Amino acid sequence: MNVRFLHAADLHLDTPFSGLSALEPGVASALRDASLAAWDNLVALAVARAVDFVVLAGDIYDGEDRGVRAQLRLARGLERLSAAGISTFIAHGNHDPLGGYSAIRQWPAGVHIFGSERVERRTIERDGRELAHVYGVSYSQPAVRENLAAGFSREGGGGLHVGVLHCNVGGSGEHDAYSPCELADLERAGMDYWALGHIHRQTTLPARGCWAVYSGNTQGRSPKPSECGPKGVMIVEADSAGGVRSAEHVPVDAARFVHDELDVADVADLSALRAALLERAAALRAEHDGRALVIRMTLAGAGPVHADVRRPGAMEELLAELRRECEAERPVLYWEGLLDRTRAALALDRIAERGDFSADVLAQARLLSRDPERLDELMQAHTAELKRIPARWTRDLPPADAQAILDGAMWLALEMLREGEKTE
Repeated sequence: MNVRFLHAADLHLDTPFSGLSALEPGVASALRDASLAAWDNLVALAVARAVDFVVLAGDIYDGEDRGVRAQLRLARGLERLSAAGISTFIAHGNHDPLGGYSAIRQWPAGVHIFGSERVERRTIERDGRELAHVYGVSYSQPAVRENLAAGFSREGGGGLHVGVLHCNVGGSGEHDAYSPCELADLERAGMDYWALGHIHRQTTLPARGCWAVYSGNTQGRSPKPSECGPKGVMIVEADSAGGVRSAEHVPVDAARFVHDELDVADVADLSALRAALLERAAALRAEHDGRALVIRMTLAGAGPVHADVRRPGAMEELLAELRRECEAERPVLYWEGLLDRTRAALALDRIAERGDFSADVLAQARLLSRDPERLDELMQAHTAELKRIPARWTRDLPPADAQAILDGAMWLALEMLREGEKTE
């Protein structure tokens, strides 16, 4: 028998967006419903795809103090699933451990919430035959440090065997090490498919003998890289003999965080830059299926507008103007930030031939680029000096991105030297 189910995690229902302190009230209000709208989209997708069951792998809510609005929205969606004959299995995670306030004391038929004392198994049948077995366990407290995966073990019975767990496999540094485990722990348990939660990037792990999948969160919550791009759920196609055929990531997010880049080479001035940014925003809206967008745009490349954006306050004023122009757009289009990584139109080959101090700076930078070990040593030895590099060169760069920091420092030095030559 064919089996189709929906795997989701990290709904964080009714969570506020973080890192957006400058949000206008109207924009904040429009974005506040995004996580709830994503849940509604999830339910609609499950019904439209006629899935056999839904599994939710933790962090349904954003905290132990669960808002009534979020609980009622969850209950309404579960009622729709139940009315469509779709069972739902819920494991709670570190944000929403069992024991938090519950405004819902009677769940719709077909809803099962896993307890925290031991791994439980629930069986789904079709026409008197075992279709699937779903195993799961919930957190009893926010910080669970024990390896909950060790409690999973395949029991007898035909059908697909699915494990539902909120955990950190392999020590991912992006999230806290709650219920830490290794890939080998998942492989030993004998599941056909692991429906995992906790990591917000959609990821399929290289497990042997089973599928181990993080669905990612259903709605991005901040401009962090792990929160950007499409967010959604997995639609899993399998058969009752335990063979998983495919796991498709389907977006359900209502608002999306986007990092994008605009080359300013052909941009003449700030007015043209404003027009180019608005044009790019309209293109992004189309690329992301008309969703609400929160945009962080990096300006890159060499062009005449470089001198304009470097003027004190120019970027801040341009950002404020873009926000004013887009404030009334619905769905929301919000400019979260502009990042200046433009540079002066310098002919590096000509500088290299000059034989002056600028040529020496360029030569040293190129030597360091070819010697990563020496570059890392230099970065570690000059941590304090590196902090003086303007934020436009280093914002959003991981600490280990020494090459990008070197490039920024080189261009800054060459520009400053050129400016000094002009004033002599």
